[in-house]
Amino acid sequence: MTSLDTAQAPPTSPTNPKKPRRGPDSLAGILVKIVLLGLVDAFAVYVMIVLFMSQNWTVLVVAALVTGLVNWIYLRKGGLPAKYLAPGVFFLAIFQICVVAFTGYIAFTNYGDGHNSSKADAISAIQRAAQQRVPDSPSYRVAVLGQGENFYLLLTGPDGKTLIGGDGKPAEKIESVQRDSTGKAIGVDGYSTLNLRQILANQNKITSLDVPLSPNAADGSLRTADGSNAYIYRPTRTYDPATDTFKDTASGKIYHDGGHGNFVDDAGTALEPGWKIDVGFSNFTKAFTDDNLRGPLLQVAAWTITFALASVVTTFVMGLFLAITFNRQDLRGKRIYRILIILPYAFPVFLSGLVWSGLLNQEFGFINQALLGGAQIPWLSDPWLAKFSVLLVNLWLGFPYMFLVCTGALQSLPEELDEAARVDGASAWRIFRSIKLPLLLVSVAPLLISTFAFNFNNFNVIYMLTAGGPRFQGTTMDIGATDILITMVYKVAFGGGAGRDYGLASALAILIFIIVAVISAWSFKMTKSLEEVNS
Repeated sequence: MTSLDTAQAPPTSPTNPKKPRRGPDSLAGILVKIVLLGLVDAFAVYVMIVLFMSQNWTVLVVAALVTGLVNWIYLRKGGLPAKYLAPGVFFLAIFQICVVAFTGYIAFTNYGDGHNSSKADAISAIQRAAQQRVPDSPSYRVAVLGQGENFYLLLTGPDGKTLIGGDGKPAEKIESVQRDSTGKAIGVDGYSTLNLRQILANQNKITSLDVPLSPNAADGSLRTADGSNAYIYRPTRTYDPATDTFKDTASGKIYHDGGHGNFVDDAGTALEPGWKIDVGFSNFTKAFTDDNLRGPLLQVAAWTITFALASVVTTFVMGLFLAITFNRQDLRGKRIYRILIILPYAFPVFLSGLVWSGLLNQEFGFINQALLGGAQIPWLSDPWLAKFSVLLVNLWLGFPYMFLVCTGALQSLPEELDEAARVDGASAWRIFRSIKLPLLLVSVAPLLISTFAFNFNNFNVIYMLTAGGPRFQGTTMDIGATDILITMVYKVAFGGGAGRDYGLASALAILIFIIVAVISAWSFKMTKSLEEVNS
């Protein structure tokens, strides 16, 4: 080797002198690793500072341990599999395991509207909600300030001292202010002072501002009715920590902890808001004992299974029929036909649902007006026709997928079996029933199971087409004939007839998981038996 060759030779690996040193252990790899790890650590430190300030100690400890584990994995020598697996395991834990665990936890609580915070927060909110103006309250001169989308009150007291506070944020003393000729504070650096026109435009928000005098809600708060003067308001319900009761100073009623996350009086009237507590299996028993929920739940569960099975069967039959039809070698324009067939698969499901909702409209839909001569067929308002419409639209959306799957499976079957069967005198139907279909099911069965699981939770087509309607009679909950379990869970969680109930929705989500898991396990067992028969 010449001196020139030696000078141009690339750096070599210490384990193999002839092989250039590359990969994560090279200089470039180490620099990239240091930069990326530094960014991760910087973000982790920021998160831990936020957790420390909010005194969320459990999550802080977990974040610190995870950060230390990540640094140990990537800074130590060796352990290459762990370096590749760590990101996937981390995101799996964040987006799957933690979500499932949190859902399971919420299912055993009363978390929802009016029960979404701690008892201390509920006590403070009850005191702030029931307030009256103190008769001899001094007048505070007000200037309304804005910062982003939030409004604040700049208050000048009778003694000339200035306070600033926002909605629910206790008033704080402030010295550096701008004053007018009368000594009234009118501005603060970093805030914009609202003029009369702006105050009138945001009148509702400004008059609803409640600025506590201190973190203790019993001390009262400052409110303004006109944006120019504020007065002290104090709660009409006083809380006694010794007896854990509220007393209404106007009526004399006593409210005690009823054991269900609310303060209630002797007549059972509850104060709002309440607080989050553990309720055990109450949400699960409510699903099967509450008259408003039990009947609709059973009907929805039966329709969900029917909808999922019917969707799988109809889309598979249609897709297989078209796959066999367009799998002929001598068919002209086969590529064009296949492109046209898979077009419904290319459109977003939510958009297709909205389009079909318009087409099936009873009064001005294209199907009734153009195809049926102005007939008034209630495709989406009659329970049975609505179910038929949902299955029809889902067939239109789902058969292209089955067409692609079945086309690929048919093309993978050996042609020798078909030729041998024809030589033996088997008919086309006999060849399909005894040879092609069993072989197809071996490869397609897992996809049919996954399609069943998908349709079991096919939220988009139901919600965009019928929104679950038409609504059931005899229940106060917004549940209808075409609702499946997932749309029912959505309505319970995000605004059913009784408001948001995340605890009950989480319990129903767990029931859905159990049903799908049991059916899928049984289906995979049957698929394994089918493979053994055809092996």
